[in-house]
Amino acid sequence: MALLQPKLSLKVSQRQVLTPGLMQMVSVLALNKLELKEMIDAEMVENPVLEEIDETVPMLDQVAGKEERLERAADEPAAPAKDPFNEVDFGSYFQEYLDPGYRTQQEYEENEKPSFENFLSQPTTLSDHLAWQLGALTLESGLRAAVEFVIGNLNEDGYLAASDEELLAAFGEFQKSAGAEAAPVAAALQNGDASDLLHRAIDLVQHFDPAGVGARDLRECLLVQVKAQQEEFVHLYGQAAPEPVEDLHRGFRPEAEASLEDRRRSMEVAALIVDHHLHLLQKRDLKDLAKAAQVTPAEAGAAVEFVRTLDPRPGRLYNREQTRLIEPDVVFVKRGGEWVVSMNEEDLPSLRLSQRYRRMLVADGVDKEVKDYVKERFRSALQLMRNIAQRKSTILRTCQVIVRRQKDFLEEGVEALRPMMIKEVAEEIGVHPSTVSRAVSNKYAHTPQGVIELRFFFSEGSNGPEGADTPLLVLKRKVRKLIEDEDPRHPLTDDQIAAMLQAQGIQLTRRTVAKYREDMNIPSTHQRRRRE
Repeated sequence: MALLQPKLSLKVSQRQVLTPGLMQMVSVLALNKLELKEMIDAEMVENPVLEEIDETVPMLDQVAGKEERLERAADEPAAPAKDPFNEVDFGSYFQEYLDPGYRTQQEYEENEKPSFENFLSQPTTLSDHLAWQLGALTLESGLRAAVEFVIGNLNEDGYLAASDEELLAAFGEFQKSAGAEAAPVAAALQNGDASDLLHRAIDLVQHFDPAGVGARDLRECLLVQVKAQQEEFVHLYGQAAPEPVEDLHRGFRPEAEASLEDRRRSMEVAALIVDHHLHLLQKRDLKDLAKAAQVTPAEAGAAVEFVRTLDPRPGRLYNREQTRLIEPDVVFVKRGGEWVVSMNEEDLPSLRLSQRYRRMLVADGVDKEVKDYVKERFRSALQLMRNIAQRKSTILRTCQVIVRRQKDFLEEGVEALRPMMIKEVAEEIGVHPSTVSRAVSNKYAHTPQGVIELRFFFSEGSNGPEGADTPLLVLKRKVRKLIEDEDPRHPLTDDQIAAMLQAQGIQLTRRTVAKYREDMNIPSTHQRRRRE
């Protein structure tokens, strides 16, 4: 029987451990200019040793230069004194004081201008817009709570994606968390009227602006918009106005009535197509669509054009994506026939170590704990300044390689872009590919071709004309250009596009063309075909 005994054993292994300084260097390298500025500001608040160099305070060399100039001026003979009478601006004097019209002096004017804060406002979201409309209605407490619940469950496109069962379950939890204010609604839930209450709330939301919000799917969203326009059309033109005794525009009345009838008919056919034949509408097959809807091809075409005026994502009108502020980290400029890379360090704080805290390290009478704290803060500050300098060096070296390899692009445009891999640049500057990846991540360059993300310059290539390589971006642009120039009645197949590119010396297969087309969200050949 084996007994359990304590035993010592040695094991040799290798593992990579990131020190705090190395972790900070990696994180600083991945920051763009705006993020780096925020990080420096936060570090200056936490670390008292770090100070920002004030540009208004003269440096030591500036002070020495000023003293030298003063000494040189003292040795020079003094200039003759000027007559103060000659320095009087008599023109402005007479203009100000001898003008027959009264004018208030500028220093005594009080201009009451509105505060700049009055012009700042938070953008209105879809929920805010719907809640504002709800506030203008007088509803019972239960229905109002249900409408607020429905508004809160709309997605960014304005759709109500949850099922009835999910809504009922979530609505019950919502009322339980509301507390005593939801007593009337809780009674309705116990009586089994919650489903009816939710359906009334959904119907009410679907009558809000913009038309189409609160729909469950695309079909219902388009149908709500069509019905809303039909109701507006009936309200405006449903009742025929009595014909006046003498109508000067009587000759145009039949033409106007025919136009209104065509408009009414197009909305009627559009409602039929959206309700029952939406799958045929997506295929853009007017003949099959007209046959299925039992209308003429002309009526089907007018209805399709009307459907194109509808908004499939009504919520996007208010749920707009916030504009992201972009500031270039580097600038590519041509000086004397050579391309130069320079860092954009405008508004970035210039850091230095505090002299006052440095004197504390050698001063007598300072507690050991205080000195240890100051030493630790000095180490942290020095590490940060080194990492910032390392970030600048890595980005500059990376961009210098980009400029050398992409000179044609900077001078001619995107058609001259050459394929370039991150691994190739990393080998050229002697770093790991992950370092180059972090150096170009979320950073932009100001170039003659515009402000471009640094990752834009890196792409794989395919065999191109005369054995050269063509970047994937250029290949996709060529595929899109061929599709844009095709005949809609006879669209190009993927095989035909591949053959046309091969004729240009670009070796692509049909599957590769199909992949590029899907990446650009371009429909297939059958879906692009338009039949008269």
